[in-house]
Amino acid sequence: MTTLDPWGAVKIDNYSKLFDEFGISKFDELLGKIKNPHRYMRRHIIFGHRSYDSVLDAMLSGKPFAAMSGFMPSGHAHLGHKMVMEEIIWHQQQEGDAFLAIADMEAHAVRGKTWKECREYGINEYILSAIAFGLEPGAHIYFQSGSNSVRSLAFELGIKANLSELSAIYGFNGETNIAHMVSALTQSADILNPQSEEFGGPKPVVIPVGADQDPHIRLTRGLAEKINWFNAFIPDTEKSPHGLHIHIYSKSAPQEAFEALNVIFRKKWKSNFHAGHIDILCNTSNVDETFEDVKKITKDIELKYGGYAFMPPASTYHKFMTGLQGGKMSSSIPESYIALMDKPEDGAKKVMRAKTGGRVTVEEQKKLGGEPDKCTVYELLLYHLVEDDNELLEVYKDCMGGMRACGNCKKYTAELMSGFLKEHQEKRELAREMLGEFELQVTKII
Repeated sequence: MTTLDPWGAVKIDNYSKLFDEFGISKFDELLGKIKNPHRYMRRHIIFGHRSYDSVLDAMLSGKPFAAMSGFMPSGHAHLGHKMVMEEIIWHQQQEGDAFLAIADMEAHAVRGKTWKECREYGINEYILSAIAFGLEPGAHIYFQSGSNSVRSLAFELGIKANLSELSAIYGFNGETNIAHMVSALTQSADILNPQSEEFGGPKPVVIPVGADQDPHIRLTRGLAEKINWFNAFIPDTEKSPHGLHIHIYSKSAPQEAFEALNVIFRKKWKSNFHAGHIDILCNTSNVDETFEDVKKITKDIELKYGGYAFMPPASTYHKFMTGLQGGKMSSSIPESYIALMDKPEDGAKKVMRAKTGGRVTVEEQKKLGGEPDKCTVYELLLYHLVEDDNELLEVYKDCMGGMRACGNCKKYTAELMSGFLKEHQEKRELAREMLGEFELQVTKII
């Protein structure tokens, strides 16, 4: 059984297991519908999703949608964080609303960082880099401790969660501090916040994550369903002689909302209102269309009377980068990753020391070819340094065919890495000048 730990260093050897064990869908099934897909999509680095079809439908039809992610300001931003930033920015470029949360409450509770450290890391490491990569003004950037709406929503979500559920998802036990548990609910509030009334109400929202973050997604999808007032389902999808039967129930909706809902249903179909639920009977040959109509009516009534009517958040899952020395990438091992603020020459040196997929000798390399799929240097080109797919394909073929020596490939990649870091750090200085164009919510709670 695969275990996903959002606070630990995780290496997944078989991504296909996640489709069966956790119900993650294959992203490739949607790829053909996406216009100008990001290279992570084209190169199958994004391998899975939950409900991304709802985001894609909104994107293609010009309807509102959003993308959000959070960053825990407990250390240096690195290439793994760059992946998420780029995915948020790509969705913003597709006319989506962009949200970037700095998870300072989580860093304070889980990593023991001071509020001052959280603020400094949040701005200087993550926010500046996101803007340098292309995040545009209009994006919503906030610190968890500075957002009253997020903290209030986390409190409301806490009413629908319990210790048993959190323990089952995260492995919490008697030694887990309460603030750590609260930080998990705060992340759920981050994820649902783009659907709040302040930002236009319910809409499809995608959270780009590594597979280790799926526990947060599963928790939030469950909480979204629990906090909504109404749930509708079809006990039997087969049309009976009496018509289609739809059942709507609620444990929390106010009586006036239930009555208003029943008035509308009685005008359209036959309905019976009982304590806590409504039964609808309607003559129809189009089950899906009728059911969608019912769900839209219940959502509209819920919003009118003060409810949330959240849509289940969508998510995409990208593969992990391998540590430069092989194995896991760990923030506690500087040589395993390249930080966005590494000096260009230091980043190049890390590339030159990285593990490759080459053979033991030059003769074997020429005879058998290299193994780019096991090479951390090729992975840097694949994920970050080469935008042109044809150029990348030539590198791959030359390596497989034994025509590309590892030493030369390292030098080539090291030069690209040095240039990338130099350019990014220059853009960060320009981003600092742009900070005033973004409305940052940074006030801490203490």
